[in-house]
Amino acid sequence: MQFLANDFETIYSSPSPETIYACTPAICVLESGRYVFTNDLIGPDAPAQPQFKGMQLAPHGGKPRCGQIYTSDDKGKTWQYRCARPFVHARPFEAGGHVYILGHCDDLVIYRSDDEGDTWDEGHFLTEGENWHQSACNVWVEEGYITLVMEVRWFAEGEVHSGWPVADMAPVVMRAKTDADLSKRESWTFSNRIRFRDMVNEDELDMHGIPFYPTKLHPKDYPANTYLAEISGWLETNIVRITDPAHYWYDESGKTFHLFMRAHTAGSGYCCIMKAVITEEDGHEVITVQPEQNPSGRKVIYLPMPGGQMRFHILWDEQTKLYWLLSTQATDTMRRRELLSAERYNIPCDERDRMQLSFSRNMVDWCFAGIVAKGDSEKQSRHYACMAIDGEDLVIVSRSGDQNTLSAHNTNLSTFHRVKNFRKLIY
Repeated sequence: MQFLANDFETIYSSPSPETIYACTPAICVLESGRYVFTNDLIGPDAPAQPQFKGMQLAPHGGKPRCGQIYTSDDKGKTWQYRCARPFVHARPFEAGGHVYILGHCDDLVIYRSDDEGDTWDEGHFLTEGENWHQSACNVWVEEGYITLVMEVRWFAEGEVHSGWPVADMAPVVMRAKTDADLSKRESWTFSNRIRFRDMVNEDELDMHGIPFYPTKLHPKDYPANTYLAEISGWLETNIVRITDPAHYWYDESGKTFHLFMRAHTAGSGYCCIMKAVITEEDGHEVITVQPEQNPSGRKVIYLPMPGGQMRFHILWDEQTKLYWLLSTQATDTMRRRELLSAERYNIPCDERDRMQLSFSRNMVDWCFAGIVAKGDSEKQSRHYACMAIDGEDLVIVSRSGDQNTLSAHNTNLSTFHRVKNFRKLIY
């Protein structure tokens, strides 16, 4: 197979692959042509790195948060380190003549640059006393508004929750005018909060094999000498608007968005979906996240998607009126867990070494465009990628690993890839 962009430039390489891991790569292309890149570092030795010296890594007493900012003025050939800030799970975007980075440090935190990323402020918290999550998923900008999703984790009193609380995450739609000061809480409208466990009763699911393994809410409940998976859930949400008037889910008012989320089912090939409807009450926008329905009246929570089992990235191309999907290709999820190679991470659906590109006109039916990149072994990941359009090309940043990486999950590289003339892949 001829890969679309297997060659890469290394933006960041861990000085200690066994103790410092490069996560959450994100990229945006500014109107000037400059690229802005962010990532975060995790692992036991990350907070001790020189760039984080003297930085208040966890303002509210949570885990250390180690974020980095880079820029490139030569189309990604070389990268200039700009600064470090306390954030994780962030993404950069341009709005109103400023560049912002939105992530979290337990609470939501946003940083602003007024000089295209040369310098950055010290950040502004948009929430207080909460526990947020996300990844470098997409943003939707049109008609003077920016719309995106972050995820909040919360538990009701007395609830049992899993170690990986994907059932307890609520995708929260955030919307603001692009010319507002987005570093201020009052500039944003936040949606309601619905967790997976509030929407889906896993015991009632049947006929489509979800979940793949038996599940328990917490690993401590696993029977001895058995393997189960943590309870099903959703996470890492992208947001789009259906623009085709012929589509069953089209809203002619333009006030409905659709949320596409990674589906944790312990299997592959499905994403989760909800919709967000914008209404007006007393002169203010109200955003309500709720389930979508098919013409039969049946609710839609699970939807087939290539790579929906792993974090994916969706990009709308106005020129072709197509949605582009960057996801992880699964090739062998039915191999028994005890027979996996030592280089495979976790359960069979967690293959992470093949990055694929697809396109769709309706967010339901996907056409395979090609394999962007592939690692040289099963632990050399090319995954958790983020993309942007630069003219005729797709520019992509990936959470990657080489032969020195600790595992397919705890990777040592942030890499830059370019798919040239990507629109020629359409058929």
